[in-house]
Amino acid sequence: MQLFGFEFYLSILVGCIYLAGGYLLATGPARRRYGWSDHPPTTRQTTSFMLAVALIFFSLNGPLHRLSDDYLFSAHMVQHMLVMLLMPPLLIAGLPDWLIRAGLRVRPVRVMARFLTHPVTAFVAYNLVFIGWHFPQMYNWALINHDVHILQHITFMTVSVMMWWPVVNPVKELEIIPTGPLLILYVFVFGIPATALSAMLTLSDSVFYPWYAMAPRVSALSALDDQRLGGLIMWVPGMLIFWTAMTVVFFRWTRDEYRDWGKEGGTEPPLPSVKLSS
Repeated sequence: MQLFGFEFYLSILVGCIYLAGGYLLATGPARRRYGWSDHPPTTRQTTSFMLAVALIFFSLNGPLHRLSDDYLFSAHMVQHMLVMLLMPPLLIAGLPDWLIRAGLRVRPVRVMARFLTHPVTAFVAYNLVFIGWHFPQMYNWALINHDVHILQHITFMTVSVMMWWPVVNPVKELEIIPTGPLLILYVFVFGIPATALSAMLTLSDSVFYPWYAMAPRVSALSALDDQRLGGLIMWVPGMLIFWTAMTVVFFRWTRDEYRDWGKEGGTEPPLPSVKLSS
């Protein structure tokens, strides 16, 4: 469908309306009716969640989606990075802890949530889905069949939320890896398969995906150069996001360590003793 020259898919529009509307309903009328909390979500939380919904809408519609589907592999990599590396942490960060706990009161929901957000489950699911869809046969199937393409994007976003949950997790009830060295290692490790794939795409001398080899050229890039650019986009900005996440986890860990030390009776951080020789 088109509106004022902007091409969009009705399914994406409806999905985004359900996400945004469900959030506003749960954090407003439902919160008050069921007594989940006396406090609405903060402005930061609401902004974060709505930014995540906006990323979904504008990544999967409009010019970027058209370039991704019909012309440029590199544009497709930008699209995938937006919905897999930027959208999920924003979505999770937008959820108030009391809203998550309201769902966790239901035992089947709690059991399923702990399983799906477990780091091992998330790591395996993410990499099986991510690597599996990038096999040439699977990738081309999704480009040829729009319904399969929708399934691809849904699975990408689902496993990405699972993967990011241990990093952004707002509630202790779903914490498996506490903030610290192990969580930093988790972020580092889950970026390795994507790095390996991006290196293959960047350094290859042949085009992996026939769809883009046959696509009309809308830039000066050849199909192989476009693939190499897509690999670089996945490689360099992707790793920067992983390293940024590791840095955030590190500073969160040191902040928690400092706070715990203060609770034990300290007033200032301990300093190492230094002997001065005369």
